Amino acid sequence: MEFSSDVLTLTVEAHVATLWLDRPEARNALGSALWRDLPRACAAIDEDPEVRCVVLAARGEHFSVGLDLKELGSSLSGSASHPSPAAASASSYAAVRAMQASVNSLADLAVPVIAAVHGYCIGGGVDLICAADIRLASSRAVFSVRETKVAIVADLGTLQRLPRIIGSGHVAELAFTGEDVDAERAAAIGLVNSVHGDSDEDVLRAAHDLARRIAANSPLAVKGTKAVLRAADERAIAEGLDFVARWNTMYLKSNDLAEAMSAFAERRSPVFRGD
Repeated sequence: MEFSSDVLTLTVEAHVATLWLDRPEARNALGSALWRDLPRACAAIDEDPEVRCVVLAARGEHFSVGLDLKELGSSLSGSASHPSPAAASASSYAAVRAMQASVNSLADLAVPVIAAVHGYCIGGGVDLICAADIRLASSRAVFSVRETKVAIVADLGTLQRLPRIIGSGHVAELAFTGEDVDAERAAAIGLVNSVHGDSDEDVLRAAHDLARRIAANSPLAVKGTKAVLRAADERAIAEGLDFVARWNTMYLKSNDLAEAMSAFAERRSPVFRGD
C-alpha cells in the first residue's frame, strides 16, 4: 500500500489498517491538508484486498481539537476577494461539500472502522468518529460537539450521524450546549461502546484486539453486513448534509462567527449578539 501525507499516517499489519491522525504539534487540528488527504488514505485502504478492518487513532496527547480555527479565520478574512456575494456563497458551499465528502470517504469504507479516542475529541473530531462504525475511548477522553460555542452549525456529519448513535435528547443537549462530556457519560449515552484504561496505549490495544476479532471472520460476510447496516441511512444522511451545507452558505459569515474568531485569537470568551 502506497500512501504519504503530512497529517496522516497509514500502517497495515495482519489484515488491520491503522489510520493515524498525525499532526500532534497542533493537537491534530483538522485543516485543508486533512480534508485533502483523508479521501486518498481511504482509497488506498479500499484498494488493498488484505485489509479487513480499520482502526482510526491519533498521535500525541489528543485525538483532535477539531477544526483548525487559525486556518478557518484566515480563509474567512480572504473571502472579500470574491467578485460578488453570490460567488462568495458558491465558494462557501463548495468548500463545505468538499469537507463533507472527505468525512464521507471514511464512512464509505467497505470494511468496518473502529475509532480509538484519547484526550480531546472536539467538533470535527466528533464528525470523524461518527463516521466510524464503532467507538472506543480511554477514561480520560473528552468529547464535545463544540460548534455552537464558535457560532457555527456543525456541518460535516455529526448532526446527521449522531442521532443514529445516541438518543435524540442527548444529541440536542450536546449540540445546543457545546459542553464537554467525559468518557463515563459518553459510554452511558452510547457515544462510545466501551472505556479502556487511562492512556492512549490502553484504548489502542483494545481497538486492535477488536479489529483482529472482526478480521478473523469472513471478509465478504463482514463487508456485506456493513453494507446492509448502512443501506437504510444513506439517503437521509446525504439529504441532511446538503441541507446543512446550504444553511451555512447563508449564515456562516455572521457577525457572531467574526466575534468567535476574534475571541479565539485574543484568548477571551466571545459575546454573541445573534446576527
